[in-house]
Amino acid sequence: MRVRAVVTGLGVVSPIGNDVDHFWQALLRGTSGAGPVTKFDVTNYTTRIAAEVKDFDPLLYFDKKEVKRTDLVQQFAMGASQQAMADSGINLDTLDRERAGVVIGSGIGGIETFEDQVGKVISAGPGRVSPFFIPMMIIDMCAGLVSMRFNFRGPNYGVVSACASSSHALLDAYRIIQRGEADVMLAGGAEAPITPSSLAGFCQARAMSTRNDDPQHASRPFDKGRDGFVMGEGAAMMVVESYDNAVKRGAHIYGEILGAGMTADAYHITAPHPDGLGAKQAMRMALADSGLKPDQIDHINTHGTATDLGDIAETKAIKAVFGEHAYKIPCNSTKSMTGHLLGAAGALELVAVFKAIETGTVHGTMNLDEPDPECDLDYIPNQARQCIITHALSNSFGFGGHNVCLAVGKVNSAG
Repeated sequence: MRVRAVVTGLGVVSPIGNDVDHFWQALLRGTSGAGPVTKFDVTNYTTRIAAEVKDFDPLLYFDKKEVKRTDLVQQFAMGASQQAMADSGINLDTLDRERAGVVIGSGIGGIETFEDQVGKVISAGPGRVSPFFIPMMIIDMCAGLVSMRFNFRGPNYGVVSACASSSHALLDAYRIIQRGEADVMLAGGAEAPITPSSLAGFCQARAMSTRNDDPQHASRPFDKGRDGFVMGEGAAMMVVESYDNAVKRGAHIYGEILGAGMTADAYHITAPHPDGLGAKQAMRMALADSGLKPDQIDHINTHGTATDLGDIAETKAIKAVFGEHAYKIPCNSTKSMTGHLLGAAGALELVAVFKAIETGTVHGTMNLDEPDPECDLDYIPNQARQCIITHALSNSFGFGGHNVCLAVGKVNSAG
């Protein structure tokens, strides 16, 4: 018998707010987090804009010594984790820490530390490299540090699958709860990719918008004038908990994870399959796993990066799975405002889905002024909309052809 998995705590560090409430209100207002890159000189870059996190204070989550010994991606992860735990209301004094775990996804991890320390090796030799180089850089240390903070001694690891990383992490947490291997899992993703080499790499891949003179209108998912994504940074974490545990302690339940699907395109290192082959199968698997029929889905938070090929492939995949019902489903793209948080994107977008379920409001897709004729679904242009949502899907796709779809919904006390 599968154990039911519900979400009881949310935490966010994002380009449009450093907690869940500010993030959600910014989404409803249609606020863009994009602007000129301020972290380093971008004069020679083809893309000179990004969605940076503003006013983040790591001293809210670490002491001064710890701040010097942690990468920004780890600070983001800890910030979102502490928020999620506080939001859950879990009493750590009564929690069985051996049945609590952490899974955190990130596409690149501590790349700022990597750049800095490689520079020291080249300029000053190996003796100048920090003894904290490796623990500040490796992706699994986000989960490691969070487990140490809460003394969670259950399952603990990092997940890497490019822009699907945090959705894979949440899928894993869901399965761990289902199998009865833990009662509580902290899961989600973190990313801090706005660095000289990372931005240069994505520029050379020609994946990002070059609308440098108008950053707030640069991320244009499903719009005819889209020209690529805007890089973002931040973290989103959730407390995923067994239904019985949550009910027993009287927790506020945002919703339930009902099913999941994960596939590969097996097609290209950066481009999606042109017909959305893997995306289509991931959505079908999520429906089958949840026991939901296509016409029961009343919202999809798309991957929606604003790349030419990606938006068309996702539209084709949704049509293939849902048929005529596809045109009745309110869909949106959170990345139109947050930019693309790479490995943290899926978790951030699932927070938006749970807030939509809770409030009956779905945020709009900003900058969708002239829909691409090949992206002809209901992508909720520019304005938030009132919608009663019972069941929803969240899509995440990554370089390398990684696809994850999570099916979630309102919690049903009848099971």
